[in-house]
Amino acid sequence: MSFEDLGLAPFLLRALAEQGYENPTPIQQQAIPLVLEGHDLLAGAQTGTGKTAAFGLPLLQHLATSAQEVRNGPRRPRALILTPTRELATQVHDSLRGYSKYLRIPSTCIYGGVGMGNQLDILRRGVDLLVACPGRLIDHLERRSIDLSGIEVLVLDEADRMLDMGFLPSIKRILAKLPKQNRQTLLFSATFADPIKQLALEFMRNPREVMVTPRNTVAETIAHRVHPVDAGRKRELLLHLLAQDSREQTLVFAKTKHGSDKLATFLDKSGIKTAAIHGNKSQSQRLRALGDFKAGRVTVLVATDIAARGIDINELPKVINYDLPMVAEDYVHRIGRTGRNGASGQAVSLVAQEDAKYLRQIVRLLDRDMDIRDVPGFEPHTPIRWGNSAPGKAEQPGGERPPRRGNGGRPGGHRDAAPGQRRGGAGAPSGAPRGENNGQRREGQPAGAARRRRGGRGRGKAPQPNSAV
Repeated sequence: MSFEDLGLAPFLLRALAEQGYENPTPIQQQAIPLVLEGHDLLAGAQTGTGKTAAFGLPLLQHLATSAQEVRNGPRRPRALILTPTRELATQVHDSLRGYSKYLRIPSTCIYGGVGMGNQLDILRRGVDLLVACPGRLIDHLERRSIDLSGIEVLVLDEADRMLDMGFLPSIKRILAKLPKQNRQTLLFSATFADPIKQLALEFMRNPREVMVTPRNTVAETIAHRVHPVDAGRKRELLLHLLAQDSREQTLVFAKTKHGSDKLATFLDKSGIKTAAIHGNKSQSQRLRALGDFKAGRVTVLVATDIAARGIDINELPKVINYDLPMVAEDYVHRIGRTGRNGASGQAVSLVAQEDAKYLRQIVRLLDRDMDIRDVPGFEPHTPIRWGNSAPGKAEQPGGERPPRRGNGGRPGGHRDAAPGQRRGGAGAPSGAPRGENNGQRREGQPAGAARRRRGGRGRGKAPQPNSAV
């Protein structure tokens, strides 16, 4: 089945083709036709299954092809997407901007933790599409800086997570401001617990239901390694690792387009044949960079998550996360490009203190330990505070001994002693990431944080799946 078979318009198909999308995922196959037909939808799907496109593509087609109500005054939002965290909100917004490349649909993303000024300016000018976190959206409703009476499509993304974070009262306040008639509601959730079902019964009209099995699995042949490093020395450490074998093909993931270009230029000037691939590159530039990488004319390809969708290389030995992804499931997509068809592969992550929260989320998702090793000469100035539990086993600096794993040497071994029980360990309080960073939702303060001593070794335990995020 192709995207064209799903009934999507040519302007969306063109944008999808340029981003490397070829075939729809199961959730897209099931959800897109139902949403295009105008049904309310209750969908069981996690991040990583393609759910953003599952609701985003038909939503954009609706906005582009249906007439807007004529009304005097500023433009009111016609579609609202609620997400639990600002990281997810920005990712959803970026994805939808990519899908709507050949459309003129004004949109914005609002969340807490930043000033209100820019958001107020954009809302005064008017948008058709609004991606928002509940707390900050409530702030705007109280200021009367936003009018939700024109919403035609509502999406609740990761509804179960929003409820877990205590947003149910806020969601109900927001829903009370939306029109009850002629509104299509799409609810996406990893689970259908009773509160989710109750919410659906209360605010949806005869919703259709679809469910897909998440594909958050990684090959057992992939070795996961973490190198702690100060943020200011990441670039030097990356060059050091790549220089150990300048002929080894390596895919490096960076967070931003500008950062990808800067990193590629630095590596190329340092003697590593490197190309960059991201959304600001033309299709021909991306195809040329990918072709050079596959042919071995360049040995390192620096990519952003979205631009890397079309990368398919059978025997890629190594993936390096220069920047960890903000959404844990993206780690699975990144490293899935190595260790294919039974071949061994390496997934290396360079982790500074500000990345520790993302690493904890990744370990919770994978439910397996990672090998943590200092690289001689690049040890972080201050030992990284991992939070309420360490994401893996700490080895001697420099990897003087091979990484140890439980369960007979297989990845995903048994859980070891807690950090507070490690010989020579010291507790240290550590802050934790917020939900949407608006000061309203915060991860519980851990009782102590594991500190690794250089020259010592200990083994930590991966965060439990029900830990706060």
